[in-house]
Amino acid sequence: MTTEIRPRSALLLLTGAALLAACAEDPPTPAEQAAAAAVPGAPPDGVADVEAKNAAASNVSESNDLIEFAYAYPREAATIPDLAAWLDNDRATRRDALIAAAGRDKAAAEKAGFPYRKHSHLQTWQRVSNTPRFLSLSAEIQTYTGGAHGMTSFATLLWDRNRAKRLQPLDLFTSGEAFDAAIREPFCAAIKRAKAAKGIVREEAPDSPFAGCPPASAQTVWIGSSDGRYLDRMTIAIAPYEIGPFAEGSYRVNVPMTGAVVAAAKDEFKRDLLPIN
Repeated sequence: MTTEIRPRSALLLLTGAALLAACAEDPPTPAEQAAAAAVPGAPPDGVADVEAKNAAASNVSESNDLIEFAYAYPREAATIPDLAAWLDNDRATRRDALIAAAGRDKAAAEKAGFPYRKHSHLQTWQRVSNTPRFLSLSAEIQTYTGGAHGMTSFATLLWDRNRAKRLQPLDLFTSGEAFDAAIREPFCAAIKRAKAAKGIVREEAPDSPFAGCPPASAQTVWIGSSDGRYLDRMTIAIAPYEIGPFAEGSYRVNVPMTGAVVAAAKDEFKRDLLPIN
């Protein structure tokens, strides 16, 4: 017996099949994933793992007559619950300190009959690199506390997935002194090039606070990766007043990941660092 499929019926069958195929290809929503993770027999941390995996970047800001505050960090950090908790606590601590200092200064200004100038703290964490072991973040911080000008500073951190621990880049090395000895020559040369790029070629007087080359370990070190696997890049951020007057501003100098730098690392981290050829 032959079954005849009329044109209208064929169209309905094709449409239904297309819809089923489309539905099958649609990925589950975060809510659906969380619901699936919550069923009896699912791993006990399933819901938390799904929520962390789907976490969004954080960007909190506040502005009023007393303060201007902003604090942000990327999605890569938000998906690591312990790191996100630390960043949220750091944000709350910095906001509370800003409000407390601003409140004291506002009261003092009003008592003395002076206008109050709104205090601010603006901080943005950005991804430097994200390797299988490390998430490297950098931050530039702009602050103002009512003086003649604001101030720029920097922050850095590494999240070590193997140890589920927050580190500083210098924690990868046997000591600050060993790091300084390994990096001093290229670091000091990079400072001279950076100053020359700004048109600053003068020699500082021997008794000047800016004479000489400061230790790299006293600055902010950012470690990056060119291939997403190994840490093979370094940038050292230098805040105003560290190597020149405020008018010179801040500096960011790139320094090579040499064999000497890798040799100064602790044994447990040597395999994660890749020296240049």
